[in-house]
Amino acid sequence: MQAQVQAFFDPATGTVSYVVHAGRGSACAIVDPVLDFDSRSGRTSTASAQRIVDFVLGEQLAVEWILETHAHADHLSAASWLREQLGGRLAVGCRITEVQGVFKRLFHLEPEFTADGHQFNHLFGDGESFSIGALQARVIPMPGHTPACVAYQVGEDAVFVGDTLFMPDVGTARCDFPGGSAAQLYRSIRALLSLPPQTRLFMCHDYPPEGRAPQWETSVAQQRAQNIHVHDGISEEAFVAMRQARDATLGMPTLILPSVQVNIRAGELPPPESNGVSYLKIPLNAL
Repeated sequence: MQAQVQAFFDPATGTVSYVVHAGRGSACAIVDPVLDFDSRSGRTSTASAQRIVDFVLGEQLAVEWILETHAHADHLSAASWLREQLGGRLAVGCRITEVQGVFKRLFHLEPEFTADGHQFNHLFGDGESFSIGALQARVIPMPGHTPACVAYQVGEDAVFVGDTLFMPDVGTARCDFPGGSAAQLYRSIRALLSLPPQTRLFMCHDYPPEGRAPQWETSVAQQRAQNIHVHDGISEEAFVAMRQARDATLGMPTLILPSVQVNIRAGELPPPESNGVSYLKIPLNAL
């Protein structure tokens, strides 16, 4: 069965969230939802996530899963809020515990925060199969950008790749975050591009070059022929050298510090302190 895919693009962060389903009245999954965040005021809002709620209710869909491809460093996740509104099980790859451990230490989080993944309803093992109503799905491990990255193949030919790949004219994800590896990313991408040429690939982000409108759907065949970083013929050695040199020039993502603190909690804000206010930390001279 072929999955139907509805995309929601957030221009503030360049993020694409998805609802994947089998048609009106069917079960669905939400992939990589965005919680709006104004870093100047420290205020969150759910305007972007509300668009997803409106679509799900309008199409009479039943949310079974809210899927995260990894702990994002460029936007806050609306997964927890969407679970409150629509139900469903919140899931991520099982290696999220490694990422939680790293950032618990970096942010010196409260002792009650445990890096065991319990904040999510389900931790997927590599290659695990699951269902979204009548749609069959499986988890594809995609380490490289972070150790916990996964992709989700849903139905016959739809794959949600997270930050592993971008559109062919943009390239590939950075690998200089804790636990990242350019060599691992190359191998993950080559495994992804071994899928049938017509397989639809859905990006988590688009940062389009000047003159091009945002896009987020491509194919295995297009990536193999045209991806500027990793098209067919690029060796692992050449890719690693390019990726490491490029990463050395990049600044930290604008929202990495607030995003990671929320996203390793499955989209929950830090627990309120005695005055009833939640706080995010900024570690000085640590990154």
